[in-house]
Amino acid sequence: MEARVKLYNMTMVYDGHGRALVLDRTKSDWPGLTFPGGHVEPGEGIVASAVREIREETGLSVRNLEPCGVVHWAEKNADRRCLEFLYRTSDFSGIPSDGTREGKIFWMEMEALRASDRLSPNFERYLPLFREHGFSELFFEWDGISWDGVPQYFRYRFGE
Repeated sequence: MEARVKLYNMTMVYDGHGRALVLDRTKSDWPGLTFPGGHVEPGEGIVASAVREIREETGLSVRNLEPCGVVHWAEKNADRRCLEFLYRTSDFSGIPSDGTREGKIFWMEMEALRASDRLSPNFERYLPLFREHGFSELFFEWDGISWDGVPQYFRYRFGE
């Protein structure tokens, strides 16, 4: 039996002055502070899906997305794997909306975001991939209920 795979994206839009565009997500499946993102639709490219999600959730048009790595998790008790491709960019145009059905959108200082007690589940573990160069992936083993698996970070090394 082949594993079912779901693809997601998430993008940090930053302003070059220490702030990032944050989504205060109200949906019950992943509530709290996070960056905009979502599902990759059938037949859609991964980068194209990230551009679409940013437009839908923030009203901004983004360009020049820089890959930050992949977060993926494997459900231990089912043949399911989820991959979330992470990007960042400071190349955007437009004025951010106040929010959508996903939640409220606003600019937030990165240090305040990192220190917040309102982050989406495990989002604090995503932040090093967005903020630091050199990570390629973060992997979790998941039991389908709780996120108590040990996260594993991997770094890439060029020229080795």
